[in-house]
Amino acid sequence: MSERVITPRNRGFLFIDSHPTGCERVVEQMWQAVPSPADSPAGSPDGAAHTAPDGAPVALVIGSSAGYGLAATIAGLARVGIRGIGVCFEKAPDRRTGTAGWYRTAATARLARHHGRDMVFLNGDAFSDAMKDQVADLLKQRFDGRLDYLVYSVAAPRRTDPDTGVTYASVLKSVGEAHRTRTLVFDGEGAPEVREVESPPAEGDDIAQTTAVMGGADWERWIGHLAARGLLADGFTTVALSYIGSPLTAGIYRQGTIGVAKAHLEQTARTLDERLAELVGGRAVTSVNGAAVTQSSTAIPGIALYLGLLRGTLGDALVPPIAQLTDLWDRLTGTRPLDPDDEGRVRLDTWELAPDVQRAVTDRWNRATTDTIGELADLDWFHTEVERLYGFAVPGVDYDAPVRTDIPWPGTTA
Repeated sequence: MSERVITPRNRGFLFIDSHPTGCERVVEQMWQAVPSPADSPAGSPDGAAHTAPDGAPVALVIGSSAGYGLAATIAGLARVGIRGIGVCFEKAPDRRTGTAGWYRTAATARLARHHGRDMVFLNGDAFSDAMKDQVADLLKQRFDGRLDYLVYSVAAPRRTDPDTGVTYASVLKSVGEAHRTRTLVFDGEGAPEVREVESPPAEGDDIAQTTAVMGGADWERWIGHLAARGLLADGFTTVALSYIGSPLTAGIYRQGTIGVAKAHLEQTARTLDERLAELVGGRAVTSVNGAAVTQSSTAIPGIALYLGLLRGTLGDALVPPIAQLTDLWDRLTGTRPLDPDDEGRVRLDTWELAPDVQRAVTDRWNRATTDTIGELADLDWFHTEVERLYGFAVPGVDYDAPVRTDIPWPGTTA
């Protein structure tokens, strides 16, 4: 058994190691934040929740170890009592610690077992047909050969097309012309600086490559793969998690290469919705979530500055991912109306994009400089949220004590 003291060492917003105990506590706190399950969810459009024969709906969460996918997994387990499968791609502990997602998955599995939930976690490439086959086989053998819900939450820099073997790489670029924005960085001592940065315009096949990775192709392939195996339950519902965001970040996000990919994801939802309605009386939607500090979001220019200012504006009224995904599960199971907009999107971001909130954040954005940022943004909160992504800055954890790092991947024994 390997034990050592783990201290936070980082390069910008990326940390070299993760803290197993801190990651476990983060998962426990998220679970505790989920309200008790509703007594009798109304369920599908006919008023009855579509569930597996034992009463627990079977769900597949693709991208279950981080960000909104982790929140979807924990909220589904704690709020709805789902059973099923989580798929993610994490690095095992070796010379360094495991990735934070490795430890979060181990903690989620322990909590699921403690609460009597049958949840299996698979570690591998969700883009591959081998993983799709593994999931399909497991659904057939262990979960009654049926799937009630599929939550798609994949953020990856590359994807290999199983048909062609071609590997595509996504890029963070503007579309049309270079885009200048302000962003927030911290020096080696942790002092904040507001800088101007320029994102180059997409060129060549940048847009096509980014869409191939972050658009709806893999989501659609998952649905087709499972449908071909006869695994979609009557009333099957699938949702892909997405983000639109503020006009302040639109130049690099919604109007950039990522935005083109997200538009493709939304078009895929509309296509799948029509197909599933005919096939199993099912639904496909996208869920537009509100802003959050995630390992993916901190890599996008301007997002760190925006998040700090948003929290400075809203304080505790900023809605965390676990609360948003609890709301989403209530909508998916019929406890609340699903209520998608005209584009088939379930809007969980209305608190963020409310006109008065955006006016206040825009005012702070326009006044933000290196000298004023400490007054306008909640930098302590932002720092803490970034550290918590890796299991640090969690109250109650003794970071001076040695901790076991070789935590095993959760087994698949029932």
